Order: sequence, then C-alpha cells, then structure tokens
Amino acid sequence: MTPLRQSLRLYLVTDPHLCCGVGVIETVRQAVAGGVSMVQLRDKDARREDRVALALALKEVLQGSGVPLLINDDVEAAVAADADGAHIGQDDMTPARARARLGPGKILGLSCETELAVRAVPPGVVDYLGLGPVFGTRTKTDHKAPIGFDGLAQLVALSPVPAVAIGGLKADHQKAVRDSGADGLAAVSAICGQPDVRAAARAFSR
Repeated sequence: MTPLRQSLRLYLVTDPHLCCGVGVIETVRQAVAGGVSMVQLRDKDARREDRVALALALKEVLQGSGVPLLINDDVEAAVAADADGAHIGQDDMTPARARARLGPGKILGLSCETELAVRAVPPGVVDYLGLGPVFGTRTKTDHKAPIGFDGLAQLVALSPVPAVAIGGLKADHQKAVRDSGADGLAAVSAICGQPDVRAAARAFSR
C-alpha cells in the first residue's frame, strides 16, 4: 500500500461549527490521537488570512505525526501556509491550474460526484479523488444526489487514482466502503463535535 493510500484510510474534514465546543485545533489533536490519518481544513466562511493562520497552527499540532494537512477550496491558502496540499471541487479552479500553483510535490485531491467527472480527471495531475456523497449530509448542503455504495463502487472502478468515500459516513460503514474498493473514508460530523472526539475516531480505526 502506498503512503497516500494509507493516509486516505481515515480522512477528517473539519467543520468549524461542529468543532465549536473544543475548537478545530483541539478536535484535530484528539482525532489524530484516535487514528485519523489525513486532515482537511474546510471553512468556507473564513477569510483567507484566517484560514492560513489556522493551517499554520494545525501544522504545529500535526508535526511529527506523518498526517498530511490539506486545505479545501483555497489553493492560495495552501501555498501560503505551505500545507501538504489542497482539495478542490468541480466548481473551483481547474486541476491543471491548481497543480501549477501547488507544484509537483504537493497532494491534490478532487471531488467527483458522477461518472462523467471521473472520466474527465486529467492524467498525472490529481493524486486522489473524493467520491460521493454516499449519503446526504447536513455539513454540505450543495451536494449532488447521494450515490449509495453501489454508485461508489462504480466510481471507484473508474478512478485512475486512489479514492476516498465521503458523505454521511459513520464507523459502521467501514466494511461497505472497503467492499466498494475505496481506499478509505472521509468523516465530518461522525468525529467533529462528538462528545469524545478521540473515541469517535478510534471507532473508525478499529
């Protein structure tokens, strides 16, 4: 298994509203202690300078852990914070432009919700795909219709790069995600805002 596939195993996407009890930084600290293997900083309402400042603080928390930090939808913030990479959607800058800004040594993820989007992934540009939503979720209201595990398996089979499932996933979905062929799953509300963040993450890693 490649290092990237290992990192995708349990992928935390932060939500500032769900994390408001203990804060994003402490949530990430506890989640990584519980087994999270990749972190995506997602805060669509933050100013870029605040996003960069939070990313720098998270880099300190993650130092020495081997857990990559990516920034959602803001490649410029990822560059400014020297994060490990960025994750973009279909309506953000093009993958080619994002890769040009990030450089060759950074991780670039791309959300894909349809077969057409997966087939259009440019070769040699994107490192992994975020596939879904598997289920509907309140943490992202503008998503397409849920694809379920059958739809996930179809997209995974088409993916030219490693893939992570996203969308309303919980710990008891681990087997179904593995059976689909995906390399891992991304969690938001199932970890962020839980009474015991570390235990919530550990439930996935078990």
